[in-house]
Amino acid sequence: MIEYTNNSLSSERLFLREFTKSDWIGVHKYASQDIVCQFQPWGPNTEKDSKDFVNQVIKDSKQKPRTRFVFAIIYNEIMIGAGEFNIRNFTHKVGEVSYIVNPDYWGKGIATEVSTLLIDFGFGELKLHRIYATCDPRNIGSSKVLEKVGMTKEGIIREDLLIKDGWRDSSLYSVLEHEWKK
Repeated sequence: MIEYTNNSLSSERLFLREFTKSDWIGVHKYASQDIVCQFQPWGPNTEKDSKDFVNQVIKDSKQKPRTRFVFAIIYNEIMIGAGEFNIRNFTHKVGEVSYIVNPDYWGKGIATEVSTLLIDFGFGELKLHRIYATCDPRNIGSSKVLEKVGMTKEGIIREDLLIKDGWRDSSLYSVLEHEWKK
């Protein structure tokens, strides 16, 4: 059972809540690792980078209208990652999900569960029509997560992100509201 109350999301095993200032420590535990940011335009994080990220997330949570929702992933009472939902277009009811998990917790289905919570939030609470996600085509684990949660691979967005080793393609996945309700 998935619940959204008091700016948090939860399932039987996970609790996703708004970030607090002290969460930079948990962020830094994963965001400072090469393996975590290998397909990203950021990182590895310095302590300042991790603090700046958390401060920006907290600032964004106060914007009106709110377009960015970033949740700390709590598993066994430990902050192990972040799940993010961005409203990309209010008029056309489009949102984007993303997630990042400390590699000590990879392979436990956490990213899949976080994605499910975020998609339920997008369709249930935010009343969106289309939700999408992107990932580096070399990131097989993330591709599997997006397929597992029922997203359809739409194709490749060519050279749309500049990362450390050059331009990166992105695999594009999406799910529509009527598909999710099934």
